[in-house]
Amino acid sequence: MCGLLTTHQTPSRCNIGLKINRQSMIHINLSTSARVIRQGYWIVSPPNYKMSRVSSSFPAVPMLAASFSARQLRFVTVPLSALVLSFIFYCHESLLNTNATSIKFIPLTSSPKSSAKPLPVCTPATFQDDAEDLLPHTYRDDGILEVNPDGDHPIFELIELATARWKFKLSRASRTLDEAAREYVRRYNKRPPKGFDKWWRYVEKHNVQLPDEYDQINRDLEPFWGYHPLDLQQLRDKQELHTDTFTLGKNATSEISVLRVSFAHSTNNWKPEALLGGARSIMDILKDVQHELPPFRAVISPHDSPTLFSDYEVKKIALDAADRGAYMDMENIVPGERLGWLSGCSPSSPARQTKQTDSRSKKKAFIFDHRKAMDPCLHPQLLDNIGEFLIHPNPNPSKLMLPRFAYCATNMHHDIQIPTLSGWVDDILPRSDDPDWEGKVDERLSWRGSNTGMWHAPTTRWKSAQRARLVDFANGLNGTLKVLIPPKDGKRVGQGVEIPRSKFSPAMTDISFAGEPVGCHKETCPVLLLDYEWKKRQGAKERGNFKYIIDVDGNAWSSRFKRLITSNSLIFKATVYPEWLSSNFPFVTPLTSPRFLDRIEPWVHYVPVQVDYSDVYDALVFFRGGLYGEGAHPNLARKIASDGRDWSRTFWRREDVTAYVYR
Repeated sequence: MCGLLTTHQTPSRCNIGLKINRQSMIHINLSTSARVIRQGYWIVSPPNYKMSRVSSSFPAVPMLAASFSARQLRFVTVPLSALVLSFIFYCHESLLNTNATSIKFIPLTSSPKSSAKPLPVCTPATFQDDAEDLLPHTYRDDGILEVNPDGDHPIFELIELATARWKFKLSRASRTLDEAAREYVRRYNKRPPKGFDKWWRYVEKHNVQLPDEYDQINRDLEPFWGYHPLDLQQLRDKQELHTDTFTLGKNATSEISVLRVSFAHSTNNWKPEALLGGARSIMDILKDVQHELPPFRAVISPHDSPTLFSDYEVKKIALDAADRGAYMDMENIVPGERLGWLSGCSPSSPARQTKQTDSRSKKKAFIFDHRKAMDPCLHPQLLDNIGEFLIHPNPNPSKLMLPRFAYCATNMHHDIQIPTLSGWVDDILPRSDDPDWEGKVDERLSWRGSNTGMWHAPTTRWKSAQRARLVDFANGLNGTLKVLIPPKDGKRVGQGVEIPRSKFSPAMTDISFAGEPVGCHKETCPVLLLDYEWKKRQGAKERGNFKYIIDVDGNAWSSRFKRLITSNSLIFKATVYPEWLSSNFPFVTPLTSPRFLDRIEPWVHYVPVQVDYSDVYDALVFFRGGLYGEGAHPNLARKIASDGRDWSRTFWRREDVTAYVYR
């Protein structure tokens, strides 16, 4: 927030390639460390070949191998992955004067520029599997892993890769101010803002973990480096007068306070006092560091949902200007074609290129990159099944990128995200309400909540919104389901087993609306009452009995996620809101991409699931087993639940929120 007007240089997005002997270019498209290890391939291929993430026909060179069973190999894969990553990173940092290898950056529009030092060719030995000849799964460029029926169960692999990434990230975190400043320059190609040393003192004093992982801030602010400071200030001044905003700020000597309020009377039935709850939360977050902050004014939306829909063409102009170290010509900005939500997508994106859902989505699939899985430009079906998009079916984007803060944003919005303490808890108290894993007696997947998400009326498509679909999904009894039952050691996962819904769903889920209908037209409220069972709300003690809980979006981001992940339950999360904690999978390479990930790791701290819920039962059965417990992996479930709770209490403290907003 304070660094917004510090400088106007910004990194360009890039891919990474290796240049062998300064002649032949090889694009590195690593499958991931564990995939490389398990399949026994060289990390780098001969010149003039492109290594494919999914191709088994690529002429990669097999390495020295030893014989391990699938499960034995699994025990060495994760630590070996971390070792390999550390070894390569060591090469990356220390073997810098080689004449044989250099890094060449290929500008793209998907990831920011890295000023990483040259990465030598490092080819560690690996092991081959002597079990069934299992084939690789497909890692798509939209963040989805397509299941190969002739492969192992993919969740093993997803957990292994995520664990290796997380360990590697922890191992390379900056330990000193000098290291943090160098890492800042490496990631963003500009010097840290004034006051960075004071921020670092706060980080050190409060033992804030992962002090480099704030790429979300750069993602949010990057377009604004393309504005001249005076133009940006004028836009901010106009935003202060915008209905339904409040302005926080301070001068050189004052404390932070609410400087301006612009609310319509009883906006959406909310009273001004309630709308200022977020202001009080932000002031509370910054109270211990406000004396260190320079004068500022920040315009903030008081609502849960984002409001600034981005025009792809305008955003591209801003990013291009920032990339050149130049400023946009405000008088000659040409907006893109008015296409409703599609105006926020690149002309080459799947959303703009296809008129219906890609048939690939019908295959068994899991998320490996949660941020990409949230992107409607990559997954246009999201526009038809999330209330955020359904309630505004044909919106016009903002004519400019506007400097306004909000509590969340989708990939279609450019609201600058600022966390609050809404829903924040330090722990589940009393602890007796949250038994340990063995003390949780109910193995069904649980959810209880209201029908928020959008306005329910005869003229809206509320039945397609995320919460109504979740309840319908879990309580439908007609037809059959095809579910992946985890195979025996070293066997193929197969196509799935057909099971009657009437037998499966009631045994596997306890999912229902609670209370009574809200947010509904007078004609639709009775329909909701009639069509759905409305159970009583869960208390903390009742909720604590469930081993598995799913978290889904409401009107916007889910404020209950902090409370849920602090428990001893395993959390499944379906969302389109990246939030300030979100992660980003390094599709190019996990070693040099500055957009490695931020502050949480899916498959280590929680289970990411698609918002169409097509993978929910497959993931649930992997952990808790089938109807009779067959194929269960309770130890893995317990570990992710435990690691999620530990993460929450170590990486999502009040001090961690302060460090984010302060920076």
